[in-house]
Parts: sequence; structure tokens; C-alpha cells
Amino acid sequence: MTACIRVVIADDEPAGRRAVQLLLADDPDIQIVGQCRSGQETAEAVLRHRPDLLFLDVQMPGGDGFEALAAIPAEAMPLVVFVTAFDEYALRAFAVEAADYLLKPFTTARFRSAVLRAKERLRQRTAAEVERVAALQSRLGIGAGAAPSRPAAPARMTIRTAHGTLLLAMDDIDWIEARGDYVRIHAGDRVELLREPIGRLEERLDSSRFVRVHRSAIVNLARVREIRHSGPGETVAVLTSGGQCKLSRSGRDRLASVLGQAL
Repeated sequence: MTACIRVVIADDEPAGRRAVQLLLADDPDIQIVGQCRSGQETAEAVLRHRPDLLFLDVQMPGGDGFEALAAIPAEAMPLVVFVTAFDEYALRAFAVEAADYLLKPFTTARFRSAVLRAKERLRQRTAAEVERVAALQSRLGIGAGAAPSRPAAPARMTIRTAHGTLLLAMDDIDWIEARGDYVRIHAGDRVELLREPIGRLEERLDSSRFVRVHRSAIVNLARVREIRHSGPGETVAVLTSGGQCKLSRSGRDRLASVLGQAL
């Protein structure tokens, strides 16, 4: 008997889980061993069932998809196909070596293409790939059980203003621009001024989410839509807001290292 590919489906919406289940129902190679509604349930299901393949939503209660992956040790890490309605997480998804990124709503043909790609990756999986996942987790600082080198980055940034104190969510930040001993924090249509050198601020940021791409710029990976070559030797990060950040050579290399692919 041919070994089945063990699958866990994680989506907080029943309709989302049902859609994936129905699309997999007629595949003789697939065995669905678990379905989850939250990040915590997902991590627990992976450790319990040891699936080969995980169809993973990003935004879920009880820890999002990336937090679920952070709780899974390298030796238990399944191959991941992200299934989400949000395109801004694509770069982070491929930074953790996802097999594919399905953007809802997707066609049956697109889903089957993702499954075929995942099957091919599974065929090629070796012990060396597990080691690469462990090294990647270590580099991104998300390895389960690893001793942290510094305290966990805060979810919000505190900024003193003329009227009091502003609590700015890290997820709302597009990019950070150096201005001498100050930084300008760009968050949508807002620009907040913080008296702190960019190098010191960088030390407090989550390096798996915020990358120094230039001596005067830090970008939020979740806000990067495209990496564009604008001229000979010139590369820029195009943000979801439409803004652009120039990448220095070292910044481009740093971003490529986090993403795990050449730019």
C-alpha cells in the first residue's frame, strides 16, 4: 500500500476548512488527520499527529499562523501551504520556506497546482532539509525551545508626544526612517517622530519582522509588496502603501538572507 500524505488543515472559519477538505477528498494520496481553528490548536495538532503537510491560514485567534510555526520543533515541522485572504504575508511565508501561498478566493486549478508542488517537495525531502529548517528558525529567532538572545519584542511601541504617550502597534508600522538622533515612523497616513537613533531602535525590534535595508531605513516585512530593480545596481522595496525604500547593497543582502532567496 502506498504511504499516504498526512494532512492537517488550519483555518478559523468552518467554510475555509470545509473548502480545503472537499478539494482534497478525491485525492487517494491524502489522509486528513486533523482540523484546527487557532494557532495553539495547530501547534498541538502537528505535535500530536506529525502530518507531512499543513494547510495554514494566517490570521487566527489563539496565535496566528506564524506563531503556530514558532511553537513547532524542526524535527516535527511539516511542509506548509499558506491559505489566506491577505496578500501582505507572502514574503514572510516564503521566508519560512512555504511550499506555496494560496490567496483566497482561489480556483480549483490553482489549488491542485499547489498540491502537486507540495507533493514534489515532499518527495525531495531529506534529513538535510530538516537541518535547513532548524538553521532557518535559528536565524529568524523562531525556533521552539531555543534560548532567546534578548527579550521578546513588544507588540506596541511607546512614543512620547506633546499631549502624552502614544501606543503604536508594531503591525501598523510600514517603515522607519532615520533623521539624525531621531527616527520618523511611517504608519499609513501617519508619521510619528521618536527621539532615538535608528541603530538603538533596531536592537529593540523583532528581526524576523523588521529588516534594516539601508543605514537610514528599516522596513516591516509584512508591508513589503515587491522588490524592484530601479536601475543599474539600484534596488528598492515597494511597500503596500505605495512608498519606496532604497536598498543598500548590504541591506539587500540582509533582506535576501531573511527571505532565504536571492534578490
